[in-house]
This record gives sequence, structure tokens and C-alpha cells, in this order.
Amino acid sequence: MRIPLHPCYILHQRSYRETSLLLDVFSRDHGRVGLIAKGAKRKRAVPQGILQPYRRLLISWTGKGELFTLTGIESESSSLMPLSGQVMAGFYLNELILRLLHRHEAHAELFDAYEESLVRLGKGFSEQPVLRIFEKRLLQSLGYGLVLDHDVQSGQPIDGNQEYYYQFDLGPLSLKPITPDHLKLSGRTLQALRDEYLEDTDSLCEARHLMRSILHRHLGEKPLASRELYQAYLKNRIRR
Repeated sequence: MRIPLHPCYILHQRSYRETSLLLDVFSRDHGRVGLIAKGAKRKRAVPQGILQPYRRLLISWTGKGELFTLTGIESESSSLMPLSGQVMAGFYLNELILRLLHRHEAHAELFDAYEESLVRLGKGFSEQPVLRIFEKRLLQSLGYGLVLDHDVQSGQPIDGNQEYYYQFDLGPLSLKPITPDHLKLSGRTLQALRDEYLEDTDSLCEARHLMRSILHRHLGEKPLASRELYQAYLKNRIRR
């Protein structure tokens, strides 16, 4: 397989042998791809500073199997690095993709959602709405899209003035289910998530709990490193 220069973002990198790097990249039309960047740690092997997260790159590769060999790399734009206080949010986005996407499965619409999230973070948008919207689009891209427009019991449209019980494997219910795998939240929150317009504090808080509960079912018991780092970051800010 030989792939010509193609839009990508680097999600993670680590050392490989003495002079090379292993890159985990998110490509628009080929999904997650593992690449060996041979000799990348040598001076002048690749353009200085180009192997950064949050920078849209054009990358080409060749090979077969699980790991491919990087054959070319160019910067397509300046870095979309989130602002200093929002770097953890960018790290969280990358970790979600690494944990939940299988390699070589294309998710072009999620690539666009990821890029839009980075742009918003880079412009200083509030990180919580950005993260909730990305999580919603991620679940949809994976085939686990949320039901946000109607009561799955009655079929009636969501009423913003009513309370609902979101059953994780089914959707919003107006009557409390017997099983414990549900979360109580307002119709206003469901409408805000549906419309991707999360502004008030209550809706943001409820949306966060809903997304965390649903994502936990897909992530398993292993905690997210980005979440632990963010908690440590917040504690450090409080001490200051």
C-alpha cells in the first residue's frame, strides 16, 4: 500500500530504537494509522518542529500490516495548539481517539469534528461545550449515537420543561426505568445537546455527567490519563 500526501494530525509519538519514532496519527480518509518515522531523531531528518500535535500535516506512507513507514511529511497549516489553559482539553481529545477508534477505519466526519474542536480551543472558546459536542459526534461516528429528539417510550418530542431518565442502551424515558443504568436530566439539556448549543451551567453539568457515564461503558475500567492530569492541574491552580 502506498498512500500519497494526505491530511493528518499526530496524536502521539514515542521513541523507536535509537534514531526513529513511532507515530500514531489520525488521517482523514484512513482513520488511525501507526507509522515508523525512520531516522526522525536525527538532525535535519524531518523539518524542525513539524512533529507536533494539533498541527494539520500532509503525510505519505507505504507498507502493509499494522505499522507503515512514513515517506513524506509537510506542514499544511500553522499549529492549532490550544491556549495554555486548554492544552489538557486537546490531550483529552487525542486520548479519546486513541482509545476508541480502531486502526484503519475511516471517520472523515470525526476528523472534521476534531479539527473544528481544535480551532475553537485555539480561539479561546470555553472548553466544556467544545468537549461535549466532540464527545457527542464521536459516539455518533462510532455507531453509538445518542437519542436526543424524542422520548423512546411515547415517541413524543423532547419537552424542555420535563425531566427524563436517560437509559444508556436505549435513550430518554419519561418514566423511571427499573434497571439502574440510567441518569436523570432535564429535557432542556437533551435539546441543548441536540442543537449543540450548550451555554447554561446546569445543562453543561448534566451533559458532562451523561457523556462521562456513556463513555465509561465503552472505555472500560482503565482511567483516562488526561482526566487524571487535568485533576492534578486543577489542584495545582487551587494551591496557587
